[in-house]
Amino acid sequence: MSGEARSQRTVVLLSFAELKSGLQSYQYRNNCYQLMLAADLSRPYLPRRLLRLVRIEGPGYASPLIAMKEGPREKIVWLPCIRKGTGKPDYLATVDVDPQSQSYCKVVHRLYLPYLDDEIHHTGWNTCSSCYDDPTKIRNRLVMPALGSSRVYIIDISSERNPKLFKIIEPEILKSNGVSHPHTTHCLPNGQVMLSTLGDAQGKAKGSFITFDSYTFEHTGPWTSMDSEFGYDYWYQPTHDVLISSEWGCPTAFGKGFDPKDITAGKYGTHINVYSWSERRLLQRINLGLEGIMPLEIRFLHDPLATEGFVGCALYANIFRFFRKPDGTYEAHKVISVPPKKVEGWALPEMPGIITDIIISLDDRFLYFSNWAHGDIRQYDITDPKHPKLTGQIFLGGSIVKGGGVKVIHDVEMKEQPDPVYIKGKRIEGSPQMLQLSLDGKRLYVTDSLFSPWDKQFYPQIVQKGSVMLQIDVDTVNGGLALNPNFLVDFGKEPEGPALAHEIRYPGGDCTSDIWLPPGSKECVHKKGIECKSSLVYVAHMIHFILL
Repeated sequence: MSGEARSQRTVVLLSFAELKSGLQSYQYRNNCYQLMLAADLSRPYLPRRLLRLVRIEGPGYASPLIAMKEGPREKIVWLPCIRKGTGKPDYLATVDVDPQSQSYCKVVHRLYLPYLDDEIHHTGWNTCSSCYDDPTKIRNRLVMPALGSSRVYIIDISSERNPKLFKIIEPEILKSNGVSHPHTTHCLPNGQVMLSTLGDAQGKAKGSFITFDSYTFEHTGPWTSMDSEFGYDYWYQPTHDVLISSEWGCPTAFGKGFDPKDITAGKYGTHINVYSWSERRLLQRINLGLEGIMPLEIRFLHDPLATEGFVGCALYANIFRFFRKPDGTYEAHKVISVPPKKVEGWALPEMPGIITDIIISLDDRFLYFSNWAHGDIRQYDITDPKHPKLTGQIFLGGSIVKGGGVKVIHDVEMKEQPDPVYIKGKRIEGSPQMLQLSLDGKRLYVTDSLFSPWDKQFYPQIVQKGSVMLQIDVDTVNGGLALNPNFLVDFGKEPEGPALAHEIRYPGGDCTSDIWLPPGSKECVHKKGIECKSSLVYVAHMIHFILL
């Protein structure tokens, strides 16, 4: 087995007694390597003390709690940097976030893309923890859909600090399958990669999904023939035979910036869509009403047996809890609402919060979301999902800071407008948007770009001066959020000029990329051809062959 393959797997050494008790000859092959298992314990040149039973596992972690307790601290992160309309291409930035490193808070690598005006948005993986039981899977490709161009970039991240372009899926591939404007990427347990899409071949509103092979990235067709009116994000729970998707709006509407007239014209979504996972059929469209306009990021709880989750509805800053009822259908109720503020000097007389991202800690205890208009991040205890409790809040810029152009004339939550935030002498010009939580739940990373046409409209300063990435220290015991004064990545100081930074990814997976299956799940296709107890591949090796 190659060093690269070993580095991508968890190797667990068990006792010699375990080896002796149940080892049998077995040979396992795939297109990458061959593993041999032999139990010849009589050979004198192979001391018994050197024999071990080696368990080789697939990507990610066995469970979200194991990821939280045993996952490593993040040392680098990747995030797309957008430069639409500047005559320069977007790029993938590799940022050092290791406090012990000499390049801490520095961009240590930039992978420039070959085309202009892609508008890279969210990213995902070729494989993740949903394939944990499959030792043939290696997490070595980052999938970067371009929301603007409908292009999809596949990035080789085998060398984490030096990503390379592996393949480009051109827009014609998506459009020939009747879809465009790709958004969310998830790996599937069957070895495919699936992207949600927001438009049809002409860019008109259409919520759908397209699949690709996770090795070759050849397209394998649409996931369903039953499309929804709008598309955006999605999450799946095979144990309960369900996939649920959310809705942003029509690409021709949101692509030109936010116009309130498009709301009344019905160009933005108000539903979450419930599909049968096994039959790939649209079963329900749950109408969230006016309070649910623009349901964006949608998350099941991480527990693979959970039958509930949350969706953040952007425009009027409401969080809905969705859940399965005893009859097997789903329902959604509003459980968090951020009151609007009456203002002067803004586009409308009332300023809604505009929730643009939500994230759930791996232990399903805390929910976080960003109010992109108001400028705050909130932390809620969701131990009781029906009744979330506010446990932390921090303002990091936004549209209502003191000394800005907006005056708050009535606010049911605050007595005065928040102060501007400075870090290392730099004023935060934008507002918190994309969130990523460390595996242990103790560090929350945040960037401030939403979508470049909207950035130009709401926060033109960050377009001119560049984005920032900040780090929030999280109190995981009592709740609470505090800005880390020593952490700042300033994308206004990039070598080729300011850039807009978006979604954050860790090597090895994170809170928004990985989906877990329960033990014993039958979803992994590879299990059908492997007769091996507990889906493990057992290999007899000498200790010196294993990198410890």
